[in-house]
Amino acid sequence: MTTKLRAAIVGSTGYGGVELIRLLLAHPNVEITSVISSSSAGAPIADGYPHLNQILTDRLDAVDVELIRSKADVVFLATPHGVSTELSPKLLDAGLKVIDISGDFRLQSGDVYETWYKHKPADPEYLKRAVYGLCEVFGEEVRGKDFISNPGCYPTATLLGLAPLAATGWIDPKSIIADAKSGVSGAGRGLSLLVHYSEINENFLAYKVNKHQHTPEIEQALSRLAGEEVVMTFTTHLVPMTRGILSTIYVNLKSPRSEDDIRELYRQYYEGRKFVRIRDKGKYPATKEVWGSNYCDIGLSLDSRTGRLTIVSVIDNVVKGAAGQAVQNLNLMMGWDEATGLAFTPVYP
Repeated sequence: MTTKLRAAIVGSTGYGGVELIRLLLAHPNVEITSVISSSSAGAPIADGYPHLNQILTDRLDAVDVELIRSKADVVFLATPHGVSTELSPKLLDAGLKVIDISGDFRLQSGDVYETWYKHKPADPEYLKRAVYGLCEVFGEEVRGKDFISNPGCYPTATLLGLAPLAATGWIDPKSIIADAKSGVSGAGRGLSLLVHYSEINENFLAYKVNKHQHTPEIEQALSRLAGEEVVMTFTTHLVPMTRGILSTIYVNLKSPRSEDDIRELYRQYYEGRKFVRIRDKGKYPATKEVWGSNYCDIGLSLDSRTGRLTIVSVIDNVVKGAAGQAVQNLNLMMGWDEATGLAFTPVYP
């Protein structure tokens, strides 16, 4: 490219926003032209994130649609739930492309959103306009669009683990149980008792049991793939580590299949999709093996005794579960190779 795409990041002082900065600084086709924060406008971003000293020296802009329009072509919204509902339509009406990392446009039903998120839903016109950007599953729908709703972190790990089976109808849609664990960065940078060091250190807990707001997002996508209603049990846990999600999923098969057949199904389904890696028989992924990367690694085990399949799916929640997938969606939106700016290996150990 001779001219780089100009990008603005609203919510630059959160973990998702600052991870977008890290990734976009390395993107050959993108220039960050505005970092934005409603709470810290005017301050250098390196004040809050000293690791950006001498790398990104910009001062934070306020949330001003006209200012954003004058500086950017595409806007990433790494904002708390409820903010994008009001801001995205204004940005779109100003002629900007929008990639929303919040949950405000993931659910097609405003009533369902209000029930689970406890916020006023977005205008139905814009809900209908938003494309759900789970890249390996619905990526072709993203190409050429101007408004993408980036999937949640838990849904990304869980849906990528289930998509091939749901799409082929090999599993009982009422048998799905997902048991997911996340590092504390998933709770954001804000202070709360839940992520207080003395509370979470040497601790392991379930939270939002049967109430997590990502449940209807997973069910919505699975129902679409399966062609019938899918209702599942989804339980989330907090683990005393910084990054990573491990989703262990249990399903019943509709008819007998061999584990080799299932593994081959996964490999065919994700053929050509660089960021999903299927493990060989008897090998299962760990969060450390995708740390800092845009990969989702999946392991499979069929229990011949019970006839139940166990799926282990891992991602880095801040990358593949947020900023990395947002960049991947940008690549698809713009017609670039989807791995552009993301082709780096995980950090290990």
